[in-house]
Amino acid sequence: MSETRLIPLFPLGSVLVPGLVLPLHIFEPRYRRLLDDVSALPEDDRGFGVVAIRDGREVGADGVNALFEVGTFASLREVDTLEDGRSDIVTVGTERFRIVSLNDELPYLRAEVQLLDEFPGEAADALGEAVIEAFTAYRSIFTETDDEDLPDDPRVLSYLVAAAVVADLPMRQEFLSASDDTRRLRDELAFLRREVALIEAIPSLPAVDLTREQVSPN
Repeated sequence: MSETRLIPLFPLGSVLVPGLVLPLHIFEPRYRRLLDDVSALPEDDRGFGVVAIRDGREVGADGVNALFEVGTFASLREVDTLEDGRSDIVTVGTERFRIVSLNDELPYLRAEVQLLDEFPGEAADALGEAVIEAFTAYRSIFTETDDEDLPDDPRVLSYLVAAAVVADLPMRQEFLSASDDTRRLRDELAFLRREVALIEAIPSLPAVDLTREQVSPN
């Protein structure tokens, strides 16, 4: 695990995983300030931490328990500034981090974080094959598809599944926080098999658009 670093924080009511594209509409003054500060940094450092809110509300430095401990760094890729000062931005999830402490000295929240190393675990390759099969069965319930468009890399696959399944926030957070690829894939495999069995047992459940990803505004 790396040394700590201080980064801007953007609490959301959703989970960002590495590799996922996250568009945001920036309109609150504090997040306009955050965007200005981030944009002034060297290109490789332009971004902020996205962390999910446990109870649906934002908090200051004395309320760390209202935030989940593990989040993902969102690298800033595109900025479209509107005439009234609002901005539409595009970010991409890169590295995971664990919050050590919060800092509310600026209008927006910052966090002292440790970046988390990624580990394959002992059975990632074998589990990856099983997850591809289970995820293909899961998606086929809602739409015609096959497994040809799924990545072979177990880590990339694990984060794709974490982002794509219809799951509540705590479950998505559990996938994100997994200690290694093997643990994440094992949890996802159990989830997928359970969901497929449930849906097949109750065929009247409404179909869900798996490609629809709602993003909370700031």
